[in-house]
Formats: sequence, C-alpha cells, structure tokens
Amino acid sequence: MFKKLFNKSKESNEVQVYAPITGKLVSIEEVPDPVFSQKMMGEGAAIIPTDGKIVAPVNGEVIQVAPTKHAIGIKAEDGSEILLHIGLETVALKGEGFTVHVSQGDNVKVGDHLMDVDLNFIKENAKDIISPIVFTDSSNSGKNYHKGQVADCKAGETVIFNVE
Repeated sequence: MFKKLFNKSKESNEVQVYAPITGKLVSIEEVPDPVFSQKMMGEGAAIIPTDGKIVAPVNGEVIQVAPTKHAIGIKAEDGSEILLHIGLETVALKGEGFTVHVSQGDNVKVGDHLMDVDLNFIKENAKDIISPIVFTDSSNSGKNYHKGQVADCKAGETVIFNVE
C-alpha cells in the first residue's frame, strides 16, 4: 500500500518527515498566528489542506491527543517531537468536526490513519484551516531541519522535512 516512507540513512542519520495532510505546503511564517509564525512552538511548516484525512508523518508513538481533538503529538523514532495542529483557533470547537482514530501510547507508521477532519465545518467555524506541523523540541534538539520545496503535497507520500 504505502512504500517505505520513513527513511533513516545509515550514512547521514537523516530522517524524512512526510506530509500528514494533502494540500499546499507553505512556510511556517505564513501562518496568521504569531505563536506559530514566530516559531514560539518550534521549527515547522504548515499545510493548507484540500483533504480531511490526517495520517502519521513518521514512524513513532502518539504522545498526545488533545481533549478537543484538534491536535496530535507524535514522538518519532529519532526522538523528534512533532505536533500536528489542525486549523487555527480550533480548540474552541470542542472536538466538533474531528474524528480521531488513535490514542496516546499507540505506535504508528507513516501513512497510518490518525484522524478525519470535516474541512467545510472547520472553514465555517474556525479562524483558518491552515494546519501547522511543528517540531516542538527543535530549540534544544541540536538537529537541523530542512523544509522541502514542494508546493503541493500528498499525505503519506511527499517529503516535507529532512531532519539531521
């Protein structure tokens, strides 16, 4: 079904992080929220979704599912901590529009189905549908983060970051 999408090169120790959402990849600085655009939460990027299926961007463990279902945290096999935050000000929706398929402690592989999002509902009821993908441990990880140059990305198939 999915090709092996999480690569850790033995020579370079580089980890590839794949798009968790199909849509348009944009710079984190384009997110209309200073918490994300000024990288207060960490290095990252954002996707303007065109599809409501959210998948795992790496192999790892689910370390957080927000009670309001708008965000999922994953600890990758290399130790990177990745936050998938769906939309802006979506915490106020109190879980409406989100169907989560994983729980804290679950092990996931790239492409595993994490969540479904009703994009129309989010567009009508939240500030923005733009969805930040943030490395919450980037300020103290000692790793380098290289964002992919692609504009359109496909969930589980398009590399959006190389981490070394």
